[in-house]
Amino acid sequence: MDGKRPTIGLALGSGGARGFAHIGVIRALEEAGIPIDCLAGSSMGALVASMYGVGHSVETMERFATLFRKKYYLDFTMSKQGFVAGKKIETLIRLLAKKSKLEELKRPVAVVATDLKKGERVIFERGDVAEAVRASLSIPGIFVPVHTKDGRILVDGGVIDRVPVTVVKNMGAELVIAVDVSFFRTELQTPSTYEVVMQTMDIMGRELSRAQELQCDVMIRPILKSSAPLDFSEAEALIIQGEQACKKEIPRIQTMLKHWR
Repeated sequence: MDGKRPTIGLALGSGGARGFAHIGVIRALEEAGIPIDCLAGSSMGALVASMYGVGHSVETMERFATLFRKKYYLDFTMSKQGFVAGKKIETLIRLLAKKSKLEELKRPVAVVATDLKKGERVIFERGDVAEAVRASLSIPGIFVPVHTKDGRILVDGGVIDRVPVTVVKNMGAELVIAVDVSFFRTELQTPSTYEVVMQTMDIMGRELSRAQELQCDVMIRPILKSSAPLDFSEAEALIIQGEQACKKEIPRIQTMLKHWR
C-alpha cells in the first residue's frame, strides 16, 4: 500500500450457481485497474474468493465455471443429514486450490460458515482451503454438514452471513465492495428440494442484506432474473451479468478513490 488509497475489500455472497457472477465482477474491477486487497465469501462466494486468492486468473476461473458439471461435485449418499456427501467437491476444490492453506494465499481470504449447534458465524482465515470452502458450501438438507474434530457441525455460510461485509471490514478493508447474488422469486411452480431450501435462505437473508448494504460502500446486485440454483449451464451468462453490473458502479468507485482521505 502506498498510503494514497484505501485498502479495498470484496465481500462475495452466497447464491448457488448464481455465484459465478462474482467472476464477472472481479474481471470488471481488474479491467478498470481497481485493486482487490482482501476478500471474504460465503458459499459460492467463498469458492470464488479462494480461487482468486490462490492466484487463478479470471480467464482460468471462467473456463472452470463453463466446464463445471454435476458429475464433478455430486456424490449421493443415504445419510439422514443430506443426500450429497460432499467428498467430490472437496477433492475438486483441493485440486484447484493446489492443496493450499488460507494463510498461504496471495491475497488474504476469509471463508464464512455457520455453526449449526451454536447458531454462530465461523470465520476461517487459516487452515486447509478445501476444508473451509467445503464447510461454507454445505447447503442445509442438501450437503451433509461438516463435522469438525472439536465437535462442531458446520453448514453453509449464507445461513448466517449472506454477504460477509463485516468480515472483510474486520480484515482491514477501508472501502468495501459487496456483491449480493440472491434473487427473490415470487412464483414457484413444483420447486425441487434444493430450490425450496434456496428460496428459504433468500427469504431469511433479505432483511440482513439491507443492513449489510448500509455497512458497505458499494453494493452490486447482478442477478436480473430467476435461474435454477444448480443450473451451471448458465455460467457464462451469469459472469457477463456480474461484469455488466460492476461496470455500472465503476465511476462511483473511481470517484471514491479519487477523493479518498
